[in-house]
Amino acid sequence: MILKNFKINAFNSGKLIGNPACVVPLQNWLSDDILLKIAKKNNVSETAFFVKNKSKFHLRWFTPDIEMDLCGHATLATAHCIYKHLNFNSTIILFDSNSGELSVNVINDLYQLDFPKRKPVESELPEEIYNSLNIKPDKVLKSRDYVLVYNNIKDVINIKIDREIFDKINIDPGGVILTSKGKDCDFISRYFTPQSTYFEDPVTGSSHCSLIPYWSTVLKKDEMIAKQLSKEGGQLICKNLNDRVLILGNAKTSSIDEISI
Repeated sequence: MILKNFKINAFNSGKLIGNPACVVPLQNWLSDDILLKIAKKNNVSETAFFVKNKSKFHLRWFTPDIEMDLCGHATLATAHCIYKHLNFNSTIILFDSNSGELSVNVINDLYQLDFPKRKPVESELPEEIYNSLNIKPDKVLKSRDYVLVYNNIKDVINIKIDREIFDKINIDPGGVILTSKGKDCDFISRYFTPQSTYFEDPVTGSSHCSLIPYWSTVLKKDEMIAKQLSKEGGQLICKNLNDRVLILGNAKTSSIDEISI
């Protein structure tokens, strides 16, 4: 069996590289073991697999380590693959996933993700995370991910994490978000996942399901620009709705190859 394998950078803008994802279209679902082996071989933060089902696409995401419940950049990359390379004849792409129905609206070569809101609430920080941080947060929240809020953008930039301590905690499939107000944008973030092949994620769409409602309340605005300050960097255009969030970004195909099963 020969499968197409699309490598696509999501949320890249200007000098910001964005986050690479691989997208593999399937006719029928393969075993989870094979899907995970493909994700390991691709060796990017996420590989997305999808099967067309009538007017929708059943979508799943795998890191090199586990299956994820939700992934923003790989959903954007999948929409780009379907729209640009598979000649889909609609600007609205519907997905069924482990996080319910998701949709992507194509707007002037940009892709707007319609995702569930995950408003974080105040929380205690586990000892393993607290002790691993050289700079302690000013506020701790949690939804799927821990959200660590800092008053100073320099703290988020200069954070050092002792991974030996950090990796002792298991919060699958979540991670730890560091965030603060931005200077040339509304807010910034970084995202770390314990016990993972990719410790710091370049650009994390799903983390903004929590960041958008939090910063919308703090900044008293529903439309915002966000940047993720990883080495690669990425920009996200965000909108807060009643029970959903909208995340707008672009995508660019970097390569197309084949996988032999």
